[in-house]
Formats: sequence, C-alpha cells, structure tokens
Amino acid sequence: MKKLVYLLTALPVSALAAGPQVTIYNDGFATVKEERTLTLAEGVSEVRVTDMSRQLEPDSVMIREMGADPFGLRILEQSFVNDPLTEGLLLHQLEGQTVRFEEKREDGTIKEHTGKVIRSGYVPGEGMSEQPIIEEDGAVRFSLPGQPVFEGIDAGAFLKPSLVWQLAAQKAGECPIEVAYVTAGMEWEATYNLVMPAEGGDTFDVSGWISLQNETGKDFRDAEVKLIAGDVQKVQPAPMRHRREVMFSMGARAEAMPEERAFDEFHLYTLPRPVVLRNNELKQVEFLRAPGVKGLRYYTYNPMIGTAWRGRGANTDPDYGTTADKKVGVRIEIENREDNGLGVPLPKGRMRLYRTDVDGRREFTGENEIDHLPKNEKLKLDMGSAFDLVGERKRTDFTVDSTAKRISESFEIKLRNRKEKEAVEIRVVEPLYRAANWAIPVCSQEFEKIDSHTIEFRVPVPADGEAVVTYTVNYSW
Repeated sequence: MKKLVYLLTALPVSALAAGPQVTIYNDGFATVKEERTLTLAEGVSEVRVTDMSRQLEPDSVMIREMGADPFGLRILEQSFVNDPLTEGLLLHQLEGQTVRFEEKREDGTIKEHTGKVIRSGYVPGEGMSEQPIIEEDGAVRFSLPGQPVFEGIDAGAFLKPSLVWQLAAQKAGECPIEVAYVTAGMEWEATYNLVMPAEGGDTFDVSGWISLQNETGKDFRDAEVKLIAGDVQKVQPAPMRHRREVMFSMGARAEAMPEERAFDEFHLYTLPRPVVLRNNELKQVEFLRAPGVKGLRYYTYNPMIGTAWRGRGANTDPDYGTTADKKVGVRIEIENREDNGLGVPLPKGRMRLYRTDVDGRREFTGENEIDHLPKNEKLKLDMGSAFDLVGERKRTDFTVDSTAKRISESFEIKLRNRKEKEAVEIRVVEPLYRAANWAIPVCSQEFEKIDSHTIEFRVPVPADGEAVVTYTVNYSW
C-alpha cells in the first residue's frame, strides 16, 4: 500500500518561543498572543503554524514581527485546518483504496480482512456520521470488518489544529513573530466565601477565588494570564460549546495576589506567576483575602416582591395584591471601602456564606450571585429565608370610587418570632401599587419612604413573640 498523500505537503513549521499571553474575559472567550519563529524564503513561502486552539476565530488572527531587522512580512492567504488526523479522516482519504483490517475474536485470536473502502462513513467537520461501506471478496458490508491498519502517516499530516499561511517576505531567514487571535472556549469567574463567627456581631472573613476553565482543545503552558472584568461587547456566534467532564486543580495558597488595575472601561487582573492551563481543566487561584470585614445582617419581609405600580392610570382590581408570601428573608450589606478592609473592585460571581458552629467548624448557610461591584459601593446579598420567623399579610378593607377617582385600602401585617431567646428586628417592605398619588392617614407605627412607591417599617419582634403593623393608604388619580 502506498503512503498516504495529502493535499498539503510537508511545510516549514513554526517553532515555539516564550510562554503565551492569555487574556480571559467573563463571557467565554479569550485573546491569545504567542511568540513563534518562522523559517522563511525570500518571496513567497508556505508556512504551517500548528497547535492552535480548536475554537480559534480565523478572521481575528494578527501577526507582528518581533525582530530588530524586519522581513517586511505579509500574509497573502490563510487557511485554518481544524480537522486533525483521526482514524475516520484517514479512512476518508483512502476511499477507493484497499485497506487491511484486524478483527479481534472472543478467544483472543486476530483475523485479518482486506477490503476496499467504498465509503468511510466519515464526513469532514461531522465525524463518523454515516454508515461505512466496505467491499470484501466481492461482497459489500455496511460496517467495518475490524480495526483498520494503516501503513505509516505522511509527514504533512495535520496532528493538531493549524494555520497555514502563504507569506511574502523581502528576505530569507528565521523570523520571530507574535501571532494574536481570539478564541472561544476559555472563561473565568469569581467566587467568594463569607465566614461569620459562631456568635455575636456581624464581622466577616472574606476570601475570593478565580476559577479558570479551558475548553479550547489546547494546553497553554507557562501562560501569563490576565483577566478582564466587565461587560465587553462582543457578537456571539450560535452556541456550539458542550460541557465536558473536567479535572479540578486548586491553585497553591501564596502571599502573592493578582494585581488589579483599571483598564479602559473595565478592570484587569494580572496573575502574579505563569500558570499551566490544560485543556478540559478547571483551575483556581486565590485573589482576595480580607479578614475582619464589618457588615450588617438583618431580616426583611417583602411579601409582595415583584408587585409595583405600572404607571398606567389606577389599578382598581380588587383581587390584585391579596396573595402574599410568608417567608422572612435574610439580607447582608457590606460597604466595599478600604477602611472596611476591602475597597477593591469585585468582579461578578457567586458568593457563599458560612457560619462558624460552636465546635469551630464552618457550615454552609446560603449563596447568591453578585454583579460587578465598584469600590466604595454597597454590597447587598439576599441569603435565603429565616426558619423561625414568619410573616402574614392580610387586607382588612378595600373601597374604590371610580367617579371620584379614589381608592382606600387597609392592611394588617403580623410578624412572629419563634426564636426562644433572641429578639429581632424585621424590615417590612410595602409597595404602593394602586396609583401615582398616595397618602397614609392611619398607621400603627412610623415608616420610611424608600422611593416614590415603596415604604418600609422597621418592626421589633420579641423573643417567642409577635408584632402587628396596621396601616391605611388612600390613592387618587
């Protein structure tokens, strides 16, 4: 059998230089800059740059000469070969030829078959998506008779995704370049841990981790990694990514933390040392450690969450706003200020809360997502519901006079605290959703106006006791 013949014969292959520079964005893509050395002839050369990302965007590729003596390099033509050598591809290239197959039997013996490949079953870009057709001793079968055996691989075979360039150069020699491109399949996210003490005040130990995930089909060794935090505008192609099983690698705990700085309209984090980003690997690096951060933890009862005035006249539906939740939520607020032990931009991510038990062990008590938070802003986290606190909201009166354009509505809100030894304060949030103009003539206790259509009561509730709030609101339009 003849050695396989490829459309592209053996080409000069670029040599790797220093480790790559990888800038990863929140939204599942990265920019990569790699140094290569090209072997060029004067005039036009065909050069292969191999070991590229499988999810490279070919039209994003740029090159820059790195040497002091320029070659006048220009790319005349570029091809991205993203179908590396596989068994199916070899069979596809041998369609119409005779191939030897080895069939392994149950008793461990090997039987050899020789058949002509009528159709390999391999479709470029789709893999083995059709039935193969093999002709053997005049008979046709729609399956492979065994494991195909090939007699060598052509030196020009593509073993990894590659760029093939037609390059014009003003002279021959070794030309150092930087090749830069955008690739999908790379992402990062921030995760945070908040640890509270066993008893007492609302003081938190805050730590943050950067999780890096590489699904590009390529390993990046000794990579200098930067992370961009912010909402970068990018046209997204149709979804093509598939989740794979990943290995987990915990970055070593060290004193050196990623360096943070403002960059354009975003924030950029530079990892303090080169890292290895293996394909299908999830790696974590610590980027934040702040003990003794002061916060505020309180209870909130918002029975009508999602209900608001719609800004279109008046809502006279008598059944609107009569169904209420009974759960009392737990909220945490932390000032992201330097004098509070923080004062750094916090990238969006997941934040987990732990409470230290009396035995000194930390127990998970809730989590939530945060958006990008600039320094000197307030972090607000809703962390689930309180087990021993119950709210109950009931409408006690409702009248509407459409001619006079008036509505009157009254409510009773009961708050029960089943904690046996601890009195609490519950912040009751009430939306005023009937009409643009409102007034509260009758109220059992003071309230704070949060915005034009929201008020808040701060209600003390004794241990194993109950508190009641009543009020009447009059609307006009």
